Amino acid sequence: MRITAVVKRILRQFIHDKRTIGLMIVAPIIILTMLSLVFNGEDLELKVGTLNIPEQLVERIEEHAIVKKVTSKDTIESLLKEDYDAIIDFSNGEKKLHLEGSDPSINQAVINLVRSNSMVNNEEVDLDVSYLFGSSDMTSFDHFGPVLVGFFIFFFVFLIAGVSFLRERTQGTLERVLASPIKRWELVIGYVIGFGLFTMFQSAIIALYSIYVIDLKMEGAFFYVLLITLMLALSALTLGTLLSSFAKNELQMIQFIPLVVVPQLFFSGLFNLDTISNYLSWIGPLTPLYYGAEALRDVMIKGQGITEIWIDLLILFGFSIAFMILNIYALKKHRRI
Repeated sequence: MRITAVVKRILRQFIHDKRTIGLMIVAPIIILTMLSLVFNGEDLELKVGTLNIPEQLVERIEEHAIVKKVTSKDTIESLLKEDYDAIIDFSNGEKKLHLEGSDPSINQAVINLVRSNSMVNNEEVDLDVSYLFGSSDMTSFDHFGPVLVGFFIFFFVFLIAGVSFLRERTQGTLERVLASPIKRWELVIGYVIGFGLFTMFQSAIIALYSIYVIDLKMEGAFFYVLLITLMLALSALTLGTLLSSFAKNELQMIQFIPLVVVPQLFFSGLFNLDTISNYLSWIGPLTPLYYGAEALRDVMIKGQGITEIWIDLLILFGFSIAFMILNIYALKKHRRI
């Protein structure tokens, strides 16, 4: 009988917590649907430019890639920076393959494509391969590493900030603070600065460990990596505290992870964004991790600086400001000032 009583109590708790029941069913369905659209999306189409190569070879490559004829060597670097994966150049009797280089899987696919379609008497043509970014030694972990650094910083800051702010509320600390003359915006900024000091330390440690201990590829300045991770952590901090206002306990806070954090991983560059279904591709630019991961790759893999990443930093800061404003309004239900 005692066991039956415990079982009934647990069942009653679940029945009365409709949010938990809904998320137990809805969250897995949403994640599985996203995964199906990510992995069953469009095939990757290589973008290849050609300069002074035989027309017959152009026709062969066009069967497997998007091909654009390049008119001058002066445009090679700009095309690689803008959108193209590779430029094939057979000028002056030389056979050169210029690769954008930031994705090892695409590099190998282009090399195999060109070599297999330019064989002479079943022998591979000797290509002079050069890389705009990266090198032949670059690994898949070097390519995914910046995304993972950004994701783990975002994930843990979101979780810790959300749960900590929730405890402030459930333990009565927030209500006692709100009973003082402090304004809502002062309270939000105070919490952001307080939690932010710890997230700054955490972000710096993770970035340092990733680059100097596990030896992730690092072409740019560490200062820019630190700046990006701080902006990403700030957006995670403000989002976590905002969503904690809609949770009644730690379990409900954790339930936001599969709906808010995990989907961002799909659009951060861990999967090739060109292959994601059009039904989902619009979500990426609406998420902070999309811009954080892009900026980290620009610095760590491409060695770029503030002139290339300032827009991403500005957008991340904009996310943080927007979440802070929403936090101020969310506090209205605890006290009207």
